[in-house]
Amino acid sequence: MTAVLLIEDDDRIRLSLTMALEDEGYTAYAVATAEEGLAEQRRLRTDTVLVDLMLPGMDGYECIRQLRRDDEVPIIVVSARDDTHDIVAALEAGADDYVVKPIAVKELAARLRALRRRARATTAAAPAISVLTFGDLEVRPEAGEVRVNGNPVSVTRTEFRLLCELAEHAGQVLSRQQLLQRVWGYEIGDERVVDVHVGRLRHKIEKDNSHPEYLVTVRGLGYKLQG
Repeated sequence: MTAVLLIEDDDRIRLSLTMALEDEGYTAYAVATAEEGLAEQRRLRTDTVLVDLMLPGMDGYECIRQLRRDDEVPIIVVSARDDTHDIVAALEAGADDYVVKPIAVKELAARLRALRRRARATTAAAPAISVLTFGDLEVRPEAGEVRVNGNPVSVTRTEFRLLCELAEHAGQVLSRQQLLQRVWGYEIGDERVVDVHVGRLRHKIEKDNSHPEYLVTVRGLGYKLQG
């Protein structure tokens, strides 16, 4: 059974979400602070962590950063804050997705299932193509590696899946919605999630991320990888 850790300081929301997740078939653990959440995740190693941003003591952003240092557990932010700045900051801290309160439990359960499918796909059989080359950029789907000028580049699991999707369709424009479906597994989602991850990748693989050479925007259509 899939285990989920919920870090939420509002007693009512914490209880209702815990009960709803258990009704959906999950084993749910819930705590009220980031500090408790970090300790519980080290102990339990759950399959997914849900994090509120406005927590007492350590806030959600720092909680995400510390969770991400320990492992690659999928992290979904569950917050009432829907400003683009908050979404970008949470994703840049290391979250995989962002859900705005009030929460439709069925939607949240669908996103949890999508994250689990992505995790299984990451550990599935390696693709036949071992190296995809774009100038000085190399993507190695089989080895799980990205290199620039022969030097390894550290990327998250989500960034790697996004880069592989673009690399395997080199020269083709993929819309944000297509990338949400293929990388995140969502039929409907916030396209800002894609934009933030593209921006993070550019910082890591481009000589000048403000004038990208490899991962380019096709205005009004989406993104493509070229080289």
